Amino acid sequence: MFALLPAEGAPRRRALAFAVYAVTTAVYVLFAAPATLSAHTPYNHFALQAAAWLHGRLDLGGPPPAYAGGNDFSFLDGKWFVPFPPLPALLLVPAVFFAGSAEAVSDGRFFIWLAGLAPAALFLALEKLRERGHAERSERDSALLALLFAFGSVYFFSAEQGTVWFAAHVVGTSLAALYLLVALDGERPLLAGTLLGLAFAARSPLLFAAPLFVLELGRRCLPAGFCAWEQPLGALARLDRPRFARGLAWFALPVAVVVGATLVHNALRFGDPFEVGYRYLAVAWHARIEKWGLFSYHYLARNLGVVLTSLPWLGDAEAPFRINGHGLALWLTTPGYLWLLWPRVKRAPSLALLVTAAAVALPTLFYQNTGWVQFGYRFSNDYAVFLFALLYVGGRRFGVLFCALAAASVVLNAFGALTFGRAESAGVYVIDGSQRVLYQPD
Repeated sequence: MFALLPAEGAPRRRALAFAVYAVTTAVYVLFAAPATLSAHTPYNHFALQAAAWLHGRLDLGGPPPAYAGGNDFSFLDGKWFVPFPPLPALLLVPAVFFAGSAEAVSDGRFFIWLAGLAPAALFLALEKLRERGHAERSERDSALLALLFAFGSVYFFSAEQGTVWFAAHVVGTSLAALYLLVALDGERPLLAGTLLGLAFAARSPLLFAAPLFVLELGRRCLPAGFCAWEQPLGALARLDRPRFARGLAWFALPVAVVVGATLVHNALRFGDPFEVGYRYLAVAWHARIEKWGLFSYHYLARNLGVVLTSLPWLGDAEAPFRINGHGLALWLTTPGYLWLLWPRVKRAPSLALLVTAAAVALPTLFYQNTGWVQFGYRFSNDYAVFLFALLYVGGRRFGVLFCALAAASVVLNAFGALTFGRAESAGVYVIDGSQRVLYQPD
């Protein structure tokens, strides 16, 4: 991957990327609950799936263990399944094999050790943007923005959990950051497609990150100096179409292989290649899914309400503030995103990054679930690295106000990392089992 960057200074960037990984991993371990580091999590679905595969089964071979509380398992024809995309489970297969059982594997610790990969890969992607002349930033800016992503976004609390939903975010976000690194400037189509396919196998919405490579490849296949921002229609006429078609084919090949394998996996489990199993979840809001489907305009207003307007609840006699289980608004957990609204410049990759972030975000805005239960809007992990890259190339100076809000976001997200999912902090979070309470009652 370092070969994708200019040779000059590569050893230094490699060392700095490792330092970012080491620092973030050390902090994640320090903030982790002791039980997460020493035992399996209560929602170790991926370890259970790995154990099932090792026993030659696609289903669990019986009901889920009691400690999982029946949470987010699919039930069909007398069999129980793990419905989530399979890559995180595949990563756990060696650990489960050598440990002898799913319960003998500290799945939370495993995913915490992986969590530092995303900030490190983001640092390399930002450095690539700087070295290629797409951003007038410094090496220090790259490192600080990568650390802001690690500690000043909802990725912080997500990295601490280790449970099935958040483990998928850790794996998917790490692959998204690596894909960002490779896809910029439309390089290495086969590797970019492989990373995107694997990201899809961890978090399905990441398949919609394909526009990043496609648009960057298109820009690479235009004459030097041609600005597609200024002449979008002229870009089609000037495009080197044979070169673009070859790159697109190599990019699409591994994506098609991974997606195809996923469809076969679905068909073997549920009799339908396009059925992932969420329709068979044994959850309290199953009727909602049956009535409106997994994706619907019906859910858009509620999801936008969480993303844009969900604030802490004040005035409770039992606590200075409380947080709804739907999570805090995205601009509150990471106020630096507000700088995206007023970019100073529109550089070459800006359009590709913007379209990609929007494409990945849209499916979850129409999804039946807000991300419940969470500290902040966890689905933003799917596109956060693209937003941070867009922030990096936007040209706005990271001045006093930005730094002050960045520091506040680190404090806020550190609070989330220390409290979310902890029994001793349960009183901080308002968990309404119906999922209907978005705002503090009058």
